[in-house]
This record gives sequence, C-alpha cells and structure tokens, in this order.
Amino acid sequence: MKLFKDALIYDGTGTDAFKGDILIDEDRIVRVEECITPEEGWEVIDLKGLSVSPGFIDAHSHNDWFAIKNSPQKYFEPFIRQGITSFVTGNCGLSAVGFEPQTQHVDKVGGGLFSYSDTTGVYPTVAEFFSAIDRNTPCNIAVLAGHCTARASVAGYENRSLTDDERKRMLDIMEEAIKDGACGLSLGLMYEPGIYAGLDELKDVARLCEKYDRPMTVHPRACSAVSMTYPLLGRPHLLRALDELVEIASGTRMKLQYSHAIFVGRRSFRCKDELVAILHGLKDKGVDIGFDIYSELLGVSVITVVLPAWYQALSPAEKRHWFNKLKLNILIRATIILLGFGWDDIQIAYIGPGYEKYEGKSVAQIAKEMGKSCLDAYLDLCEMSDFKGRINMGPYSTPEIVSELSKDDRCLYMTDAWVEDHGVQNPAIYACFPKFLKYSLCGTGDTMPNTIRKMTSAVAERFSIRERGMIKPGYYADITVFDENKLRDGNPDQEQSFGIEKVYINGISVLDGDILDTEAIKHSGRAMRS
Repeated sequence: MKLFKDALIYDGTGTDAFKGDILIDEDRIVRVEECITPEEGWEVIDLKGLSVSPGFIDAHSHNDWFAIKNSPQKYFEPFIRQGITSFVTGNCGLSAVGFEPQTQHVDKVGGGLFSYSDTTGVYPTVAEFFSAIDRNTPCNIAVLAGHCTARASVAGYENRSLTDDERKRMLDIMEEAIKDGACGLSLGLMYEPGIYAGLDELKDVARLCEKYDRPMTVHPRACSAVSMTYPLLGRPHLLRALDELVEIASGTRMKLQYSHAIFVGRRSFRCKDELVAILHGLKDKGVDIGFDIYSELLGVSVITVVLPAWYQALSPAEKRHWFNKLKLNILIRATIILLGFGWDDIQIAYIGPGYEKYEGKSVAQIAKEMGKSCLDAYLDLCEMSDFKGRINMGPYSTPEIVSELSKDDRCLYMTDAWVEDHGVQNPAIYACFPKFLKYSLCGTGDTMPNTIRKMTSAVAERFSIRERGMIKPGYYADITVFDENKLRDGNPDQEQSFGIEKVYINGISVLDGDILDTEAIKHSGRAMRS
C-alpha cells in the first residue's frame, strides 16, 4: 500500500481542489478521503504543500511509433518529466497499426514521418500491437487507426480513387481495428495518401466512427489562410478545409475531433473567430465536436508540407522540369505574400547524416550560404533528404489565441510531439503541459481545475479510455504531483520541464524530483483498450 498524505487534490473532474489523502494498492486507487490513518507496512508519502492530479493524458500523439522501439525509454522520458502518463496515439492518419498484413506497401506506412526502423516488430493489427506493448513500454498507450495507414496498405501512394474492392478492404481493416480496441479513427488530409481521398471515401470512414461511437480525429487539408491545397483566391484555405469537415459530418451524430487548432502564418490569425464559430455551429447541429491545442507557437512537419499535392505527385524528372518549377515558384511567392509566412519562418530540423550544418538554420539563411534562391535551396534540401526531411515552422499562433482557445469548453490539451534521434527537437517535448498549468496560475489560461480536467478526464471520456483520468477509487493509479509555486515561477522557455515533483504510472514510482527510475519505466506502461 502507498498512502499519499496531506495533498491538495485536483481529482480531474473540474471541481475545486480539496485537501486529502489517497491510498493506492498495487496499480489502483482504493481510497480518497480527508484523512486516512496509516497502517503498519504502508509506505507513506508526505505531500504537504504539493498538489496532486491524475496523470496527464496527451490527447494528440504519435508515440505509438516509439512504444515499439527496441529501447523506448528515451522517447518517453521528457514526457514523463512534464507529468504525462498516457497518450492517445495514431493521429493524423499515420498510425503504426491497422493495415493489411501482407501488404507490399509497408514502407509507405508512416507517411514519411515514421517507419519501422529499430522496432520490436511490425504489428498490422491493433490486437498484435497491444499484446506487444502491454507492460513493455514506459507509458500507457491508446491508439487510433489511421486512414492513411490503411489506405497506403491497399493502394500505396497512388493519386486516384480506390476501387470498390480496395475501399472495402480498407474499411474492413479499420473496422477490425475498432473491434480490437482502437479508441477511434484518424484522418491526415495533408499527408499522402490521405490527400488523394475523395468525399465519399471520407464519409465511409465517418460512418464507421458513428457506428461504433468512436471519435474521428482530423488533420485538415489546410491549417493556414493560404496553402498549396486550393486555388489562391477566395475563401481562406483553413476555412475551406473546415467546410469539408462540416460536409463529412453533416447528417451524422458522430464525434469529430479537429486536430491541432493552429493558424499557420500571421495572416491566418484573423481566421480564428470564424473557425471557432463554425466549430460551435457544428455542436448546435448535433455533431459532438472538439478540438485540441498545444502551448507552443510553432510546430513540426515533414519537409514536403510546403509543396502542393500536384507537385508531390510528379516523378523526379517532372519535378525538375522548368515549367513545373516556374509554376511552383509563382505559387509559393504568392503564398508567402498572402500568408505572412516566409522562408525565415521555416527552420531545418533534420535532413540526414552529413547535413548537420543545416540544422537549426532557416531556409533563408541556408539559401544565402548556398548562393541560391530560397526556393532552389529548399528543393535542394528536399532532394538531399529524399523528400523525408523535417522542419520546424512558426508562427502557428499567438499567446493571446492560445489563451482564448484554452478556455473553450470543447478544447483538449496535447503536445503533438515526439523525441527525434537526430536534429533539432520540438520544444513541446519538454514543458508543454507545465506551461498550461503556469498560464492557469498566472490568470491567462483556464482555471486550474478546468485545465487539469482538459488534460485528464476530458481526454479519457472523449476517447473511451476506461478507469483513467480521475483520482477516484477503482481507477488506475496514474498520479502526477506538482509544486504550484515552482510552476508559477518556472521559465517556460527552457529545454526541460519545471514544477513536476513526482509521477506514478499504474502505481509505479517513475519520477521522484529530478530522478527518473530507468528500470521502472521499462515495464510501467499498459495498453489502453477502448
């Protein structure tokens, strides 16, 4: 037995904190009371002056790919240090699971961002994946089945509609994933092959979610006022992309989760009010709509995200043709003007071995060093990376927008980050969740009880994760202990977490102060079947 004494308890429900004790037995919470008298043999943990919450649940993650690494610990360490104990993975259509077992396109699974290198195996089904990770990974993992993953397994990256047989096979794969315990389905409409999917195909995916009462998370076709997805003139592109989601959800009672509400480029910020209005309008029409945000003002993506779909579909020779390069140049120049987002705002995170000199530099800096135009330098960088490089981009938002959205009742919190083996890291791996807590304490975020609810029970409820997300008898003992004074005074720009004092995953102590138990985290995590 472990007895947590004299803590300020935020139970995850959104109600006010209260002073009390928590008793856990093995991996479960058994009592939550004002005062529990310890018995002989119990381990007593004095938490006077500290606050306790359920372990934080990251609502949007890709750590399914890292849970199956041969040595997954290093990929989870910074997240544990910021109080995260569980992840909803498989987002943006790019899940590590849910594909045709004998596919010849396994190299396409992962969309260029992820691959099965240095992993314990390849797991086509959710059942196989859960069996592999249960008690063999640091944190708890729920998984969405990705549309990109299933589609790639039956048709590769071909720019076409699926045949009737291919569509049936794809939908069967996704339905099997839900039956095996996937917490929902995900779309990545900005990534191959999701960019090639038509409305009817996407509605089929939506109907599956409605049938099983599971959410569908969507990375839309555009997250900026201007993109390479639609013609330049007319309605802002991120709103056009949202119109597509409205059409997909129309006439259903589905759960729709708009992934990472961001506004790429300064001229995109003005779309915020209409986006929020549309989302709330969907709620009024009976669609169970939600969205998620991170506390960072930049994001990470594949190097090809800047390139239009038509250009990505060209052969290498066609990409180098002068006419296609001229067309691309005109489009990108216009985009820079219309978006308020330029080559100075794109930082190279990783190209590949031998190209470390480019890491951390903007495309504009690199172009100057090369003595080339920014576009030519960028295309060179794409080719150097075999079109698989990684970039950091910003601004995606402003502090004011993050503050406003964080208070919306339909909002969940997430990191959308992962630890890379090489190159510049996404700062969200270090202190994304402590920043939300700091903003609450400083009055710029939601109330502390609501902030904690949005990173615990609200995520669990949204994704049908049972018996997690609350400090409640019978629930798993995922517990995060933090110091509000250290959170309030912490520096959110440092590349390490702050304010998190202790973390327990399934009752196992994995973090105590600055000390991470590297042996304990080998087996502390569980598969979270929905």
